[in-house]
Amino acid sequence: MIRTEADAGEDSRLVARIAGGDRQALASLYDRYAPHLLALARRVLGDNREAEDLVHDVFLEIWRQAGDYDATRGSVRAWIVMRLRSRALDRLKTPRVSRSVPLEGARFDEAEVVEDPALAPDRAAIRRALAGLPAEQRAVLELGYFEGLSSAEIADRVSVPIGTVKSRVAAGMAKLRAELAVQR
Repeated sequence: MIRTEADAGEDSRLVARIAGGDRQALASLYDRYAPHLLALARRVLGDNREAEDLVHDVFLEIWRQAGDYDATRGSVRAWIVMRLRSRALDRLKTPRVSRSVPLEGARFDEAEVVEDPALAPDRAAIRRALAGLPAEQRAVLELGYFEGLSSAEIADRVSVPIGTVKSRVAAGMAKLRAELAVQR
């Protein structure tokens, strides 16, 4: 999601207000990011209820740790998404989630979630950039990001040496950065 500097500034102000105990600021941040986070959590976890619980937990964590946000380390959006991704991967490793079996044919598309229409161009740009990657690079990025696999696990899954996986990840990320920079 490519956000404007004004959006980034507003996000930072919201987090500062949250750190000061402002519940309305938390509600605003929730309204801004929850739909995207829920779609991402559904994709990673494959379970609607677990995804909803995860988004709730992430916002509770934001409430408690807003004072720890450091704008020099990245955007508010990146801070939130990385928290969600990290917690989602932790949940995948717990016996309760890893033993659950998704419903046959169940699929949770982002279209099911009402998202901010202003973000549609950003999603489209990211999809185009991903589609433009060679299949080998796209596959290792998706396995790492959405399934949370390590480089060694990806190497086993796609039957290539770990060095090849790391090279593909680096090349794919470089191409994504370059493509998204051009689209700005």
